[in-house]
Amino acid sequence: MLDDAITTRVEIGDKRLVRDQSYFGGEWRAAASGETIAVYEPASGDRLGEVASLSAEDSAKAVDAAQAAFADWSMTLPQERAAILRRWFDLMIEHKEDLARIMVLEQGKPLSEARGEIDYAASFVEYYAEETKRPNIEGVTSHLPDAEVELWLEPVGVAALITPWNFPSAMLTRKAAAAIAAGCTVVAHPSQETPFSALALAELAERAGMPAGVFNVITGRAPTVVPPWTQDARVRALSFTGSTEVGRLLYRQSADTVKKLVMELGGHAPVIVFEDADLDAAVEEAIKAKFATSGQDCLGANRIYVERPVYDAFCQRFAEATQALTLGRGMDDPDIGPLMNEKAVAKQEHHVADALDKGARLVCGGKRHELGALFYEPTVLADVPDAARIMHEETFGPVAPITPFDTEEEVVARANDTEFGLVAYVHSHDPRRIYRVARALQFGMVAVNRTKVTGAPIPFGGVKQSGLGREGARRGMEEFMEIKYVCRDWA
Repeated sequence: MLDDAITTRVEIGDKRLVRDQSYFGGEWRAAASGETIAVYEPASGDRLGEVASLSAEDSAKAVDAAQAAFADWSMTLPQERAAILRRWFDLMIEHKEDLARIMVLEQGKPLSEARGEIDYAASFVEYYAEETKRPNIEGVTSHLPDAEVELWLEPVGVAALITPWNFPSAMLTRKAAAAIAAGCTVVAHPSQETPFSALALAELAERAGMPAGVFNVITGRAPTVVPPWTQDARVRALSFTGSTEVGRLLYRQSADTVKKLVMELGGHAPVIVFEDADLDAAVEEAIKAKFATSGQDCLGANRIYVERPVYDAFCQRFAEATQALTLGRGMDDPDIGPLMNEKAVAKQEHHVADALDKGARLVCGGKRHELGALFYEPTVLADVPDAARIMHEETFGPVAPITPFDTEEEVVARANDTEFGLVAYVHSHDPRRIYRVARALQFGMVAVNRTKVTGAPIPFGGVKQSGLGREGARRGMEEFMEIKYVCRDWA
């Protein structure tokens, strides 16, 4: 568990939420081997504690538990599933502050952002508590004489969920609530860097009355824990949020068992600011899009294109706003917290050096901050050429590259010149231009004159190599269901 000194320092009220064992089959379990993984606080480098590091055999047993629970859970009345999910939601809201503080410790994000994530995570549980009662048998006009045709939506079976470290609570509930509402049972693997948030949610699910084997959280190293799931034909669906590289690997590993796949992969979001935009509003929204979660967000702005007549003014105002951002430890609630690990910081350094070598101009930032090894200054690069690596690779950190453009056709082509297609941001007040550009952009989501677009009622997801399927909304629940066609003869 978390070291007592750290737990006391952050005033976690309900210490039962801090678990160091995996949860499956309705029991808290250590690894059979006794092996553990250490978890560290990004802000200080302090060791927070250890969690069980399960073996492949342990991971397979979790599937056994989920499979054993599936028959009963899939036949449970939707109203009963809804009631359990609703209790889970209520407990998350009741323990919001503790959940947020646990997240700040292991993930590093500012406290206000962590509180916001718990609200966001809980919203999926609430939404699917309501949605679980809504899938209906659909009647279809028969094409055959004396026959009645129906389409039934049925849960696919055991679902494997693999979640990332940047949103350790929300990415789990967005998947798990949808699957559980659909009637599936789940085995979930949180990032080994942020396991405590997932285990706290498992504790609350148990308190909410979730039956044994329905919601299972397996901690450990992904290369050990996950392959038994991709290879097991009883695992009928796999949902993953993470890098495109790992998504491709899971795609290949799941091929032999032909699973349903839902994947939310890398992003490379463009921000496009046209001359007619409200410049102050565009700067404010671009700051949000770039620096939320310290830039560690798949929706994060990765390329900022500004029409040439307002380019210099935008760069100046954006740099001033960037320099006003505060850095600090998450519990002090700054604007920018630490990055997750040394690899993330090294990537910022590499992208900045490469851009400067190729002719970009450093406006502000550009180096590590004295607060600690994982703190990197909010950075603005101007005049960044398309040849720079930052214009082609996801930065996942607080470095903002800005570049000018001259025509609508040009900027759309440059924005689309990527293997990614998750979200794009457009700033303009010309309705015809907004329509043209939104249609032309090859992205699953387009935000116009705003940054915040996500939420439980919308189908979240991308195109091209940013993913498969959708999460959230009714479509997110249907990803964990199959259509059964029934044709009856009454003669």
